[in-house]
Amino acid sequence: MADHHQSNVSEDLIWEICRSNNSYLVKRKSGGGSQFSRDPLNLMNKHSRKYAGFVNNKAVGIHPAEKGGVTLTTKKHKHLNRPAANKNEVSWGGNKSGPKIYKGIVNYTAKQGYRADLRQEAVARASAIRQSQRPKKEDPEPKLRGSKAKKAEEKAS
Repeated sequence: MADHHQSNVSEDLIWEICRSNNSYLVKRKSGGGSQFSRDPLNLMNKHSRKYAGFVNNKAVGIHPAEKGGVTLTTKKHKHLNRPAANKNEVSWGGNKSGPKIYKGIVNYTAKQGYRADLRQEAVARASAIRQSQRPKKEDPEPKLRGSKAKKAEEKAS
């Protein structure tokens, strides 16, 4: 007998009920009434059925970790009705190179059977997080060129 776990309610029904009202929904009047999501398992922060983590049985989220790393959060299909036990987290430290982290994300989601359509978005989000964690370079002082440089040199000597 196969070990098959599923919710008592379909994902589509949950979305239809919660789509206009849920705790993650952010409505903006500016920008043409755009809607966003604060769902931690929503990779694009878009309020849509495809990216809604609280609706999908297998959802993926990427968050910054301590010391410049990235954390991959996945929703376990096995514990759908146990919110405290239905998340799994895998972290990569800041000492790992970017391509190793991205490959790890792709491998983990592929081997665990998570949605293939979210892999590219997960890697893009991890890349954006890594880029935001880099220290900013200071702008160098502009060098004077042409006649201004000659005048400044004459004053200095």
